[in-house]
Amino acid sequence: MNREIARAIATAIATGAVVASGQTLAAGFSLPEASTAGIGLTNALTANPDEIGAFAYNPAAMGFHDASSVALGAIMIGPSFSVQTASGQHDSQGADWTVAPMIQAAVRVNEDWRIGLGVTAPFGLETRWQDGTFPALSGTVRIPVPPPLDPNVPRGQPTASKLEILDFSPTVAYRVNENLSLSGGLDIYWVKTAQLDSTAGRLSGDGTDLGFNLSALYRYEKWSFGAAFRSSATVGLEGDYRPLSRTLVAIGRIPPAQSAEVDIDLPWRLQLGARYAITEELAVELDWTRTGWSEFSQLEVKGKSTGQLIFTDTNDWNDSNAYRIGLTYQVRPSTELRFGYSYDETGQPDDHFSARVPDNDRHLFGIGVAQNIGEGLSLELGYMYVKANDRSVRSSTPYRGGDINGTNAIDGNYEMDAHLVGLEVVKVF
Repeated sequence: MNREIARAIATAIATGAVVASGQTLAAGFSLPEASTAGIGLTNALTANPDEIGAFAYNPAAMGFHDASSVALGAIMIGPSFSVQTASGQHDSQGADWTVAPMIQAAVRVNEDWRIGLGVTAPFGLETRWQDGTFPALSGTVRIPVPPPLDPNVPRGQPTASKLEILDFSPTVAYRVNENLSLSGGLDIYWVKTAQLDSTAGRLSGDGTDLGFNLSALYRYEKWSFGAAFRSSATVGLEGDYRPLSRTLVAIGRIPPAQSAEVDIDLPWRLQLGARYAITEELAVELDWTRTGWSEFSQLEVKGKSTGQLIFTDTNDWNDSNAYRIGLTYQVRPSTELRFGYSYDETGQPDDHFSARVPDNDRHLFGIGVAQNIGEGLSLELGYMYVKANDRSVRSSTPYRGGDINGTNAIDGNYEMDAHLVGLEVVKVF
């Protein structure tokens, strides 16, 4: 594997090809929506001791529930990405709607101990740009060009980026006393499939890795305070690269089919929250989330057979904050309404802007309802609208070969919004 295939693979992954059966809906490529309650409350659940939907955000909340439970649901995602370039207005050609799982089980072992298992999709992205979206890149692989080729014409235009990744999270919670619960567990990340395409070639692969999580929840009278931490993880992807042009392979301008491997660093996440019960029916929560996007700083591509370092790609993302507020209102004993708003900052700087992750600061608006239908069963529904601030990219860095991120080859006006719908069935035993 030569330097150009290493660069193509590193660029593909570095530019945001981390998908959770769907599209990116929070800043970066995070998909923090892990329950229907979380959708309605825009993820402000870290300090909530009452909601079963809080287990996915703070597993220590299991300690305040005296019964076992199972929550089965799905989140449906309808995104819209578009860009205005010199060639006109272009929409991403990804799926109109995609679905990701939301599963959470909690078992009461005894008065003090609980065991839980969650299945979620914590990161997400899918973008599909047609060839010609970025005019400087149009047709650069499909048209055979004899040497010498123009080094200023990129051959790495992002086209399709998709990765299916799930998090299996077994946890244990210990109820220290009537006010405090602690929890610890694992995050088992499974990259089921990866599709990372560009006008140079295609890369597909899979991989797994482990992280850990720690959390605490303290409740006193009308107040509760929560903290949850999920570690970073490095997922090793192994895959196959397939070039799109035999002619350019033959003249040595793009590499031949190869096996390759690359590590991708997923960020750590720290969540802190405070909740206050204004009345017996009404409660409000404020949360702060810090995401360690600085972990996503470099990607090293290696030959699968030799293990030799082939290429290092720099992203230089920054750690970012999210500010969340959630409101629950018990309309009647069997019906609860939920409302939320969040502001998520992007971690992606202008110097390394990517057309695969056309990211910017985002506003999240949520509403939801939970209805108890008797015999321990309840139905929950949540809706969220996500609107990213428009981002105008006008780079002063000309493309001169190599990494396309942050160069004028992907200049344009980027827009994104999305609709999320969550449906969940909860059974308490």
